[in-house]
Amino acid sequence: MNRLAWFLFVLVSFLWGIPYLLIKISIEDLSPVFVVAGRAAIAAAVLIPVAWARGTLGALRGRFRVVALIAMVHIVGPFLLITYGEQHITSSLTGLLIAVEPVVIALLLSGSEPITPIRLAGLVLGFAGVAVLVGLDVSGDGDGQGLIGAAMVLLATVSYAVATVVVQRRASDIPPESLTVGTTAITTVVLLPFAVTARPAGPVGADSWAALVVLGVFCTAVALLSFYRLIALAGSNRAGLVTYVNPVVAVLLGVLLLNEPVGAGTAAGFALVVAGCWLSTRPPRTQTRVDRLATADRSTR
Repeated sequence: MNRLAWFLFVLVSFLWGIPYLLIKISIEDLSPVFVVAGRAAIAAAVLIPVAWARGTLGALRGRFRVVALIAMVHIVGPFLLITYGEQHITSSLTGLLIAVEPVVIALLLSGSEPITPIRLAGLVLGFAGVAVLVGLDVSGDGDGQGLIGAAMVLLATVSYAVATVVVQRRASDIPPESLTVGTTAITTVVLLPFAVTARPAGPVGADSWAALVVLGVFCTAVALLSFYRLIALAGSNRAGLVTYVNPVVAVLLGVLLLNEPVGAGTAAGFALVVAGCWLSTRPPRTQTRVDRLATADRSTR
């Protein structure tokens, strides 16, 4: 990946590593469906003027079906499944299940992008790093709903993976700001009736509103904008690796904001995630050799 792709990779990893904390703050006074609809509406409101100023909204003309599909499988479905699923399982199990996404993407693209031994090793190491970071607490809520919660989060993970592949194959030519406007606007329209029904009946704290605004502006608008651009630059396989880095961001925030200790397990998890991402983003040896030969050929002309 080039420098811009790495920058976007780090940016998305950070922006999608902090929502869990913000969601926990926002749902103290707001319902889950209100939060999902609210962050989508805020993201659309922020990016519509940007896309309008750049003259790219026309790129959505005739692409409603694919944009609507992406909205459903990348925002509406996963956001709701994870929000409700987390009510029955631990956050560590949620992080572990979401980290399955790069593996699902690799399987979906295995026909056109074979899984090389180096990439397979990277996927395994990265997943192991996530497991070390978040732990292996697979307990549910004790009422038999844990399995349902885990299934909901796993389904959301598969949906994320499908969406990432769809963006690469069918929407990579749509400008990122326009694609983000389209997906968030459709999400808002779909969820608006439910959000109105679940609107807060009592006073809402300033912390909840602030968390919702940050979720909408940064964790949705900026993050989706960057992620769609990252897919265009680096492809689905590499873009999906952000789910390996998200737990690293969450742990770092715990260390910096909550003074949580950094033990040997944390250091080992960091190292495994870094090694996994490095191996998974390396180009195949054949491609590297072809690039070297092409460079040598150009130098002799």
